Amino acid sequence: MEVVEVVVIGAGQAGLSAAYHLQRLGVSPFVVLDANDAPGGAWQHRWDSLTMHDVHGVADLPGMPLGAVEPDARANEVVPAYFAAYEERLGLPVVRPVRVRSVVPVDDAPDGLLRVEATSGTWLARSVVNATGTWETPFRPYYPGAETFRGRQLHTADYTGPDDLAGLRVVVVGGGASAVQIVGELAPVAQTRWVTRREPVWRSGPFTEDAGRQAVALVEERVARGLAPQSVVSVTGLSLRPQEARAAELGAYERRPMFERIEADGVRWADGSFEPADVILWATGFRPTVGHLAPLRLRSERGGIRLRAPYDRHTFTTSTADPRIHFVGYGPSASTIGANRAGRAAARAVLDQLHQAQTKRDGEAQPA
Repeated sequence: MEVVEVVVIGAGQAGLSAAYHLQRLGVSPFVVLDANDAPGGAWQHRWDSLTMHDVHGVADLPGMPLGAVEPDARANEVVPAYFAAYEERLGLPVVRPVRVRSVVPVDDAPDGLLRVEATSGTWLARSVVNATGTWETPFRPYYPGAETFRGRQLHTADYTGPDDLAGLRVVVVGGGASAVQIVGELAPVAQTRWVTRREPVWRSGPFTEDAGRQAVALVEERVARGLAPQSVVSVTGLSLRPQEARAAELGAYERRPMFERIEADGVRWADGSFEPADVILWATGFRPTVGHLAPLRLRSERGGIRLRAPYDRHTFTTSTADPRIHFVGYGPSASTIGANRAGRAAARAVLDQLHQAQTKRDGEAQPA
């Protein structure tokens, strides 16, 4: 059993940002636990056809810019290599592969130690920064008849690129940016039908900084109220990029509303219409990976984890239920830019928490 000041859970953009700022503030010792076998966070699991030209942008990690990259380079190679170089240059204390199973209080003291139990060890810490993201918790809604479908059902997390589905009949379900990208890749090589629960909201023109701030504010408001967070993308609207022009010409973005049920060979709507399918691809997003925090009972009655912003009105990182637990990459900080800002705020909050706990211990140690 190892005793540290802080355990950071996750080594993606959020976890590495938090680790950088903890190191810079002189917090020691701390450890970063990563469930993956190699550096790269969720990026190493993205589909092979996703290039750096396709991604919405990878914000620089603090202290070490990504630099120029070839637009046609695979994102699942470029970003993991960047993260690996970052870990090495900064000498970050990343331990992998380690999957955290639970975080539990050692005792009832509100500022007491936390026990972090993992697949290959146990750590005691005074603070935990949760930076687990969402990739490991794909969301797939249930529709009647799903178990009768004779074709393949995939999630975005399973998608490897259009070549695997060429020539097939594919129903893509989901109204987010990933669905738009996947439809754009599939339409030229497969019979593709796009299905969404709500009418898509298309954005025209550039996505300005002001629009970004407004979108983030909507997600922040939910987190402050303890509601389950929406993704930032869900409030920014959708746009078509040049590489999706061919799919648009083919009519692939003429969406249909959600079907009522799934049958053996396709999907059926309430009006009786039917779409045959070999594959149903659920581009229905992900949920925050926070199951290991269940023993702490952080969820509010509204279903989310309520956070407060310790230093400004916009950077929500600290649990209101337990100030020893901090979040980076949750809710409004799920974007790469937001993760960097939240990493800095969380590290400062951790340092303040540790100082307060030490001051309390020093006072208790004084003779009466």
